[in-house]
Amino acid sequence: MKKFEYIFTEGDHKWAVVSRDPDKANHIIDTNEYLILDNNEIIITDPGGVEIFPSVFSSISREINPKNIKYIFASHQDPDIISSLSLWLEVNSEIKCYTSWIWNTFLPHFGGNEKTFISIPDKGQVIQFNTIELEVIPAHYLHSSGNFHLYDPKAKILFSGDIGAALLPFGNRESLFVGDFDEHIKYATKFHQRWMGSNEAKNSWCEHVSKLPIEMLCPQHGLIYAGKDVGRFINWFFELEVGITSD
Repeated sequence: MKKFEYIFTEGDHKWAVVSRDPDKANHIIDTNEYLILDNNEIIITDPGGVEIFPSVFSSISREINPKNIKYIFASHQDPDIISSLSLWLEVNSEIKCYTSWIWNTFLPHFGGNEKTFISIPDKGQVIQFNTIELEVIPAHYLHSSGNFHLYDPKAKILFSGDIGAALLPFGNRESLFVGDFDEHIKYATKFHQRWMGSNEAKNSWCEHVSKLPIEMLCPQHGLIYAGKDVGRFINWFFELEVGITSD
């Protein structure tokens, strides 16, 4: 069963993670789902696929009312990101989904209609979410042609989608944060080389986010980078050649 854990709390502004499932079958890629809570409204990022929806929903429901989820942030179009959309709309039919404008005619195959989706322009935007402004950061071609990340300047947390992801060994699902960076990054190398399609886009992203005060970099797969490991990861990624395959 997935676990619901708070990773940031300041008054009514909170971040939570629904972390990897130690009991999940190994034929499905494991995922993290993050929630931003501000007063009585909630955004969930990349809420996951149909197969894991029961586990995600159960974990959330034990801690908060899932009907308070008003927004979904879909970094891109993959099924492990957003194929559970129709099930979330059964929980709250008024949920709005922020996603790249290029996916607005693709994601309705998972559910919703023209009123469900809020188009994000290629250059990104600012989302006014109650008391805070969330920055939507372009990450196109890393690894999707329409791809975005979400930065919270109050919590200093960057939700980085597939950037930072690591395909960890099957039995290693108890940790939440990266412990040994050098050991952990071994499980990220081939993933980034294969799934990140553009060195130019990679370098542009690294230059942009390196200027932000980030205390936690939260990928969709694997462990969270915190403290000095954030800068270590950005520097590592900048130096990595991507868009290649390797045995």
